[in-house]
Amino acid sequence: MNGYDDIINVPHWEPSRKHPRMPRIDRAAQFAPFAALTGFDQMVEEAEQEVRNQI
Repeated sequence: MNGYDDIINVPHWEPSRKHPRMPRIDRAAQFAPFAALTGFDQMVEEAEQEVRNQI
């Protein structure tokens, strides 16, 4: 018995009529980058400036 014999003849999944697929643009927006650490870049730049001033 092969590893996929039990699923080889299963019909392809059909999307629900009650819950239509989400448009691609909306799906993409879910994975778009966001600024989770607001102000982090500014803090890093300030720390970098302090280190440069010490040198």
